[in-house]
Formats: sequence, C-alpha cells, structure tokens
Amino acid sequence: MNLQSNDFELFGLPRQFEQERTALDERWKALQREAHPDKFAAQGDAAQRLAMQWSVRINEAYQRLKDPLKRAAYQCELAGFSIQAHSNTSMPAVFLMQQMEWREALEEASSLTQLEQLHQDVLAAKKQMWQQCADALDQQQNPEAAVPLVRAWMFVDKFATELNNRMDDLA
Repeated sequence: MNLQSNDFELFGLPRQFEQERTALDERWKALQREAHPDKFAAQGDAAQRLAMQWSVRINEAYQRLKDPLKRAAYQCELAGFSIQAHSNTSMPAVFLMQQMEWREALEEASSLTQLEQLHQDVLAAKKQMWQQCADALDQQQNPEAAVPLVRAWMFVDKFATELNNRMDDLA
C-alpha cells in the first residue's frame, strides 16, 4: 500500500463515479484486516503506529468513496477542478427559485403528509443530480461540467437533512 495513492487506487477501484457498494464494502473490510494494528503487535511500536496510520487512511478513503456526493466532489478535485463549496455559492436563477419554493413549503407545512410530498420532490431532485453527475463524470469524462452539479447537489442534500429533521419533529 502507498500512502500517496488516491482513494480509488488505494481500494483498487476504477476512477469513476458509479461504484458497486458491496464491492466497496468488501474491499474496505479486506484492507482493514490487512492494516489492523493488532496484526503488527509483535513487530513493535513503530509498526503499530504505521498500521494505525494506514487504518485511518483507509477509513478516510472509505468515507469519501461510499458517499456518492463526496465521491463526486473528490473525483472533480482529483481532476483539478475545485468544488469551492464555501467560497462559490453562485447558482442558476432557476435553481435558486426552486430552493426558495422548497424553503417556503417547509416553513408552511403543518402536516407530515405535506412534508412527505416535499420529501418525494427532494428525493427526485437528488436522483436527477446523481444521474447528471454520473453522466458528466463517467460518460462524458468531464469533471469540470460536474462541478456546478455537485455544488447544487450539496445545497439539495443540506435541505434534505433539514427536511428530515422537521419530519422527525412531527413524527
């Protein structure tokens, strides 16, 4: 294993957006077994520290690769296209209008039924963004085109979390 490998190389996966989750999970378990610090107990403290570093590195990579949104952002970053999620919040007007409508609907919702309908709309939007990212990253091989899609998906994902919290409050 090489600490300088990117997450895809570390896991022996193709550098693409679409990934098989079970294969990813199995590879994570295999890597963790390989690098577990207890396996190096007889080799001394230095070997155990190195194994611990590997274990942390494997877990960090797994957290990025198992989450489609993080994986898409990571893939863009690897290709040299920063998402700039904190410094660039510009979005198309149509997208911003949709966000405002959803926020109003969230504020005005007084029943779980209304929230569930909004939830279905948000899930449909997330699914569409997933497909658009897959197309940009895997079919078109155009990570630059995926950047605004990933940023928009981040907005929708954050809103989905707020919506879920509100639904939990009403349940």
